[in-house]
Amino acid sequence: MNRFGSLLMLLAAFASCKSASDQSAAGFKEDTIPVKLLTLSQESNGQQVKTSGIFTTDNEAVLSFKNGGVLSKVYVKEGDAVRTGQLLAVLNPTEIAASVRQAKLSEEKAQRDFQRAQALFRDSVATLEQLQNAETALRIAQEQLRAANYNQNQTEIRAASAGYVLKRFVNDGQVVGPGSPVIQLNRTGGSDWQLKVGVSDQQWATIAVGDSATISSDVLGRNVSALVYKKSEGIDPASGVFTIMLKLVPGNYDKKIGAGMFAQATIYTKERASHWQIPYDAILDGDAGKAFVFVTNDGKTAKQVEVEIDAIQQNRVSVSKGLEDARSLIISGSAYLTNGSPISVVK
Repeated sequence: MNRFGSLLMLLAAFASCKSASDQSAAGFKEDTIPVKLLTLSQESNGQQVKTSGIFTTDNEAVLSFKNGGVLSKVYVKEGDAVRTGQLLAVLNPTEIAASVRQAKLSEEKAQRDFQRAQALFRDSVATLEQLQNAETALRIAQEQLRAANYNQNQTEIRAASAGYVLKRFVNDGQVVGPGSPVIQLNRTGGSDWQLKVGVSDQQWATIAVGDSATISSDVLGRNVSALVYKKSEGIDPASGVFTIMLKLVPGNYDKKIGAGMFAQATIYTKERASHWQIPYDAILDGDAGKAFVFVTNDGKTAKQVEVEIDAIQQNRVSVSKGLEDARSLIISGSAYLTNGSPISVVK
């Protein structure tokens, strides 16, 4: 009886240990979440930079007077067509005319002093130094008269070439300083139109001179080909953006364009940027160009990572950063995941 009793106790103990082991294993087992995966691979394409700007030309000029004074008359208004050599504005000549007369009188006196010094030198009354000083004074007076005559010629503003008046900054009777803007003139040859656009620092870095572009506006009525003509080397402090000049391809448009007209542009960069194309449904908590997605490298554990969104196109999202170390993207079941959740891959 003792041996039989001992056997029963041993069997009971074994069953008890097995039950405890099963319960322990059941207690530590987590349910895996079924997910679908997308193998990640980078694509490399030229970027498209969309922007807008206004039409202008390389021949714009802001005209001003060399010397300040009272503005006597402005003969043109904004929008007027002008011809080469046409008088555009004049200063009141009273002050500059007085300066010319004063310079003329000084030159005449210096001429008399020199002639007198010559006569005295011939009579051995004046020294050579006195003669030379009189000659120098005469030459100085002649140069002053030449400068006064030049300044008198600068009391007028004339058109250097045919064109249009874009802006008139002043009115008759105003006092203007040297170099103050008076008239902005644009010479239009019909084939030198450019679109001045602004871009961000990142866009500026990818754009190169010679990149192709298309320009569209209500005036043109269709897309017009253009090329990146110039890039600014610094930011515009007024607008806070970098300036890009797009030159329209000659002969590719037949509509009349005016300076200051608005247009949209798409620039096609030659520099190729690597990115990932992923489904829109894989994105979580997107905000200000950033979002979160779940990835996995071992097919067993989900990992949450932050990505930078470059563009959204229909049901696809272009990601430029954040997936460098990821092998597979979780595209189904993301709503039930947290960072580190166990997963099971389904086809």
